[in-house]
Amino acid sequence: MRWLTNRKIFCSGLAVIGAVLVFLFWPLSRGLSPQAGLSLRIYDANGVLLREVLNQRQELAYWAGLHQVAPEMKEAMIAAEDKRFYRHPGVDPLALARSLIIDLLHGRIVSGGSTITQQLVRQLYSLPRRWYIKPWEMALAVRMECQWSKSEILEQYLNRMPFANQIYGVETASRRYFNKPAAQLSLSEACLLAGLPQAPSRYNPYRRLDLAQKRQRMVLQRLLTNGRIDSSRYAMALSTPLLINEYRLNFQAPHFCQFLLNTLPAEYPIELHTTLDGHVQNLVEELVTGHLTTLRDQHVSQAAVLVVENATRRVKAYVGSADFFNADIHGQVDGVTSLRQPGSSIKPFTYGMALENGYTAASILADVQTFAPSAMGDFAVHNYDEKFHGPVRLRTALACSYNVPAVRLLEALGVDLLLQRLHSAGIASLDRPAAFYGHGLTLGNGDITLLELTRAFVALANQGRYSDLVCLSDQEAQPVRSVFSEQIAWLLSDILSDAQARAPAFGWAGPLRLPFPCAAKTGTTKDFRDNWTIGYTQVFTVGVWVGNFDGTPMRRISGITGAAPLFRDVMLALHRKADPPPFARPAGLVEAVICSRSGQLAGPDCPGHLVEYFLAGSEPKESCTVHRVFIYDRRNDQPADASTPPVMRQRRILEVWPAEFAAWMAENNLATPPEPPPPAAEGQTHRLAVSFPDQGDVFRIDPVLKREFQTLLCTAIAPAHIHSLEWLVDGLQVATVPRPFNYQWPLERGKHRLAVQIHDRDSVQRSQEVEILVF
Repeated sequence: MRWLTNRKIFCSGLAVIGAVLVFLFWPLSRGLSPQAGLSLRIYDANGVLLREVLNQRQELAYWAGLHQVAPEMKEAMIAAEDKRFYRHPGVDPLALARSLIIDLLHGRIVSGGSTITQQLVRQLYSLPRRWYIKPWEMALAVRMECQWSKSEILEQYLNRMPFANQIYGVETASRRYFNKPAAQLSLSEACLLAGLPQAPSRYNPYRRLDLAQKRQRMVLQRLLTNGRIDSSRYAMALSTPLLINEYRLNFQAPHFCQFLLNTLPAEYPIELHTTLDGHVQNLVEELVTGHLTTLRDQHVSQAAVLVVENATRRVKAYVGSADFFNADIHGQVDGVTSLRQPGSSIKPFTYGMALENGYTAASILADVQTFAPSAMGDFAVHNYDEKFHGPVRLRTALACSYNVPAVRLLEALGVDLLLQRLHSAGIASLDRPAAFYGHGLTLGNGDITLLELTRAFVALANQGRYSDLVCLSDQEAQPVRSVFSEQIAWLLSDILSDAQARAPAFGWAGPLRLPFPCAAKTGTTKDFRDNWTIGYTQVFTVGVWVGNFDGTPMRRISGITGAAPLFRDVMLALHRKADPPPFARPAGLVEAVICSRSGQLAGPDCPGHLVEYFLAGSEPKESCTVHRVFIYDRRNDQPADASTPPVMRQRRILEVWPAEFAAWMAENNLATPPEPPPPAAEGQTHRLAVSFPDQGDVFRIDPVLKREFQTLLCTAIAPAHIHSLEWLVDGLQVATVPRPFNYQWPLERGKHRLAVQIHDRDSVQRSQEVEILVF
């Protein structure tokens, strides 16, 4: 029986020893990697620190290997916290006995007696300071000593202990308080830092430097008493002045850094080296601030700017708002990634598609009254200047940003195709069906971001090749796809940089007139809530948005007066050292001398000639047919006939345009050629009818546009011998008009009946009524 009892005791003892050994040597793993819990540092392209990002525990923590810490720092920390660090197994019985006696004498806890290892355990496992937790803390400390060397424990301790102001680790503290790495700490500085972990808030150098220095002197005294320094070093350390670095928050390019943080994967390095150029960033920020000062009276509070280097597609400046910390103007909103309507700045992609589909830069487009269909009814298309310009060349229409030709082009090409092309150019925010946007898509009625539009223009600057932007210096090259051919991209660049083509709408000396080749496009929403200027040289692409983040409208500030001056200043600053080269013209393009009005080959009667560029094979083949010679009789100002004497014949050159321009020419009192006799087809000679609008048409009143500009150009036909007729609306006569019988009717909500009537041979004839709806 005794033998069985001894055997049980022996087995129990072995089990206990085994359990202890398993406990002591079971690997420590929780959060012990140097990478765990460290703060992220974001640098610009020149190695300048842009931002320090707190870790998940809202701590600022960097890591330094033990060999990267000054010897004075190690000695000072051991003297301050655990002088027998190298001689105990994780728990110091002498220190515990001493602290127990002191606590009993004071009647409260004054000294804890914890070793460096115990403090590290408490920090790693977030153990509370309670007496009943102490045994578990001591057990874990012994376990740690069994698995790690003293050097490993000291390295962990130096990097994980708090040093006030959300600072953790001696490397972080050294850089924050003394602006130097921990390897360069002096004895005086090391002793100050060594005194902080005991009570970080109490010894905070920014708030109570006097208490921190008192604690520093105590650490120095311990080093002297323990024989770690001699009296001369002690005296020198005491006399060395402490230069505490002024607290400065590294928070540069805040929106750019936040953009990076929002796109980081689950695992990322502790340092991000970006493509941002801090010098360019600061320069652009200053320009934004100064520019907004000049627009304050026009109720403009915000701007955003994005600068991209074309060849590398690297982001060089990213200004999301005028002031990140100004809540009154919603400064933390990022104007680079916020959804806004781009207005006309998106038009180049419509014109690029047109050039792909048989149009040329010389093609004549009709800028006349146009109604575009929409899901809510037809809407009248207006130009910014509230004028129609008749026949305009495609180059002029794009350069001057006329709305009517753009809408008519899109009607011919298809909204679906434009939406697909915009998606191909990286504008993914347009995520609704084509029918949702309608023909207004080419006028910028869809919400997109400055980032997307600038990136799309970078594709135009890169010979029509699209790729995503690069924000990190080590970022892999992104896939490239073609948005336009290099020939069409060059044609768009040439048009958008053509000051002469832009002059009719924007003048010669506007903000887009730069001393070097620069393609640019402005955009303004109709209610003046947003205006844009996006453009590029061979070297840089710049996107600018101006407006208010609260959505309130500006006071009649357009892209050319709001965003364009800032765009100009940024471009001049970027190229202050050297002008960019001109856009390199690719093969596959030819020149031709054309008539400046018709876009056809210049003829002998054309008053103006110019050189235009064409895709090879698309250049015009016939001479101008618009400018024609007519002979008039001086005596009656009528076309001459056989009876007109030679001396009375007068040669005139008139422009002959298709019938769709007749109403525009009549409204602008432009000379028209003599009309040929009307055809005598059966039933046509005596016809009286409203030719526009059509039966059942639906029109919508724009809630933003001034009512005085919302009119409907009504047209009619009448027998050849009739020279005037009367327009009736809802049975009431509203106007008497001469040939060609056009009438501008102010739109009014409701159902209406339109008709015309004539007085012919003592009788009144009235056309059939046309019913329309206006809402």
